[in-house]
Amino acid sequence: MAAARVLLSGRPESVSFAQSVCGLLGAGPGLGPWPTYCGLKRGQLVLSDRPFPGASARLPLQRPPFCPFPALDQQPRAPGAELPTNRGVDLAVAVVLQSSDQTVLLTRRTRTLNVSPNLWVPPGGHVEPDEELLDGGLRELWEESGLQLPQGQFFWVPLGLWESAYPPRLSWGLPKYHHIILYLLVISQESQQQLQARIQPNPREVSALMWLGRDVAAAVAATEDGTETPRHLPQDLPPSVLPGRSCRSAVRWN
Repeated sequence: MAAARVLLSGRPESVSFAQSVCGLLGAGPGLGPWPTYCGLKRGQLVLSDRPFPGASARLPLQRPPFCPFPALDQQPRAPGAELPTNRGVDLAVAVVLQSSDQTVLLTRRTRTLNVSPNLWVPPGGHVEPDEELLDGGLRELWEESGLQLPQGQFFWVPLGLWESAYPPRLSWGLPKYHHIILYLLVISQESQQQLQARIQPNPREVSALMWLGRDVAAAVAATEDGTETPRHLPQDLPPSVLPGRSCRSAVRWN
């Protein structure tokens, strides 16, 4: 069994791969958000629906309406169709990098990636064992964009949690990946122009990048699952960043 990454407070074992984290925390039907108490530990995330010793944040937890895990226990599986049994729910981090002039960085995943290709997402990915969560986010930012943030020139706050599966729908097949994604808002003291001058995208992972105003970025995120009315978006956005082609839960896993 891989090292535990997502735990529930009071339980020593990690959440099993096939279990819905939202469901275990008492979430009913719907999208949430559900207020969740979090212990942000090195390489781990401890969650509860009530305060507990070591909880350092209270964050909103959400899932997409088509999340496959709530339905898995209610739907018989064909012979040979098995879910992973040698690992639990894993942990990922996404960095919402905001410049001093209040623009937000999005990157587009390359078409050749096995998971969620060609989607616009914030930089992010898998947290390594024993890695601090912020360090994991900053490492992923550097690996994908070549951007390193000088110490003392940024601050950060946790934004929220997202339960993610890939494939994201049962109609696409049984899930092969199950993550809780911790979103971090990282606010730089440098301008977009200063940050952009140091960016060197990794061509194996990033095919394009874009700086968006906060309102536009929020509108794109709000319409990724088609559940909210899109706000007014600029007409010059590329087709792949328009509603339906971005995804909050698609970050780099490997």
